[in-house]
Amino acid sequence: MKITTNEIYSWLQEIKDPEIPVLSLVDLGVITHVEISGDKINIEMTPTFVGCPALDYMKTEVETLFKKKGLHVMVEVNYKKAWSSDLISDKGRAALKKYGFAAPPSARVFADLEILESAICPKCNSINTEMKSPFGPTLCRSIYYCHDCQEAFEQFKAI
Repeated sequence: MKITTNEIYSWLQEIKDPEIPVLSLVDLGVITHVEISGDKINIEMTPTFVGCPALDYMKTEVETLFKKKGLHVMVEVNYKKAWSSDLISDKGRAALKKYGFAAPPSARVFADLEILESAICPKCNSINTEMKSPFGPTLCRSIYYCHDCQEAFEQFKAI
C-alpha cells in the first residue's frame, strides 16, 4: 500500500491540540514537515513554545495514531526553527474564532507592542477591546475584555 503525504496530513487532522480541542495539530502549525522514505514515515513537530507542557502528549498521540494504522512513525521535535503564529492555517484561525479565541495578528506585520493593547473580539467582532493580562492560562495566550459585548476572551500571541 502506497501512502501519500496528503493522506498523512489528512490523518493528522484527527489529532487535536489538547488545550484547544477544535484545532488540529496541522491547523495549529505544529506539524511542520512530513517525509516518506520507503516504509519509513518521519514527522517533524515544532512546539509553540520550548517549554510547552503538552508536547509529550501531542507526540504520543501522533505515534499512537500511526501504530493503530499498523505503521511505524518517527516523530522528531524541531527546535532549530521557532514556531510562528503565522503557521496557523486559515481553517485554524476560523476554528479559534468559533471556539471564542481571537487569532493572533500576523507576526510579519507585528512591529509595535501597541498592537497587543487591543484585539478583535471573536464573539462580536468589536475592536473596542483591551488587554487585561498578557498572561493567559498558557504561555501562548493573553486575556482581553470587550467593552461592547462585555465578555472576556483569549487571544493567541503573535510570535
